[in-house]
Amino acid sequence: MNYKDKYIRFDWAIKRLLRNKANFGVLEGLLTVLLGKNIHILDILESEGNQQNENDKFNRVDIKARNDEDEIIIVEVQITRELYFLERILYGVAKAITEHIELGHIYSEVKKIYSISILYFDIGKGSDYLYHGQNSFVGVHTGDFLQVTMKEKDALVPRLPAEIFPEYFLIRVNEFDKVAVTPLEEWIDYLKNGHIRPDTQAPGLQEARQKLIYYSMDATERAAYDRHVDAIMIQNDVLSTAKLEGLTEGRLEGREEGRLEGREEGRLEGRMEEKRQIVYNMKSLGLSLDVIVQATGLSPEEIEQL
Repeated sequence: MNYKDKYIRFDWAIKRLLRNKANFGVLEGLLTVLLGKNIHILDILESEGNQQNENDKFNRVDIKARNDEDEIIIVEVQITRELYFLERILYGVAKAITEHIELGHIYSEVKKIYSISILYFDIGKGSDYLYHGQNSFVGVHTGDFLQVTMKEKDALVPRLPAEIFPEYFLIRVNEFDKVAVTPLEEWIDYLKNGHIRPDTQAPGLQEARQKLIYYSMDATERAAYDRHVDAIMIQNDVLSTAKLEGLTEGRLEGREEGRLEGREEGRLEGRMEEKRQIVYNMKSLGLSLDVIVQATGLSPEEIEQL
């Protein structure tokens, strides 16, 4: 690969580069392809989740945007790396709603939330690389979808709860194994492999080709980025090993003490071994405490205990 065609990983870019207004076009492209509507970012919202420090484990970015229907929406993007990711997603959506409505405002000021989680790890069963879910209320006996009456522009209009409640997108990056043809597939290919076709017409990826070139960073940023990538590679390798060891141990114990008990104990021990190995390997490489915190999601205190 030509050095000019080496691109910065998305999980790094969203923390360091894409918050700049000049780079909004990259994120707008991803959101447009994913949501199926033209998205124009108005602002990166300041919130607790957007603070950049060593304890910011969740890589969360809150975006205020407008779609082509002139609706104001809040988009929450998370690069999620933790065991209780579903709980984290729910918490993040709740925070996004409450942080961005001013005290005393009426409930009609609550904005539609789109929660997008880009997952670089295994979350369980499921063969697709993209999952979408939203709230709806279905009649237990009739099977019909409930519509609610709302006041909108001095008129009463029926709306489905799904038009109001948050929508969730889970992008399972590691499950993508196709040749990228559509704009969505091109984006997933970039998220997973860092590939951007020279002739791409996918929204946002042309901007990414121009602005996320690896060698455009200065030497200090490049060194920090390389340490980040090394840490992620080590983490993924140890995760796979610890998972296999945990499952194997769980199966052996399950034969002796009962299948359910053995599986649970195997999982717990596998998780503990996973954490120990990740921290041990990163320390062996001389990685800083800040990098270890960012890669593992552990606090400095937890790292010292391991």
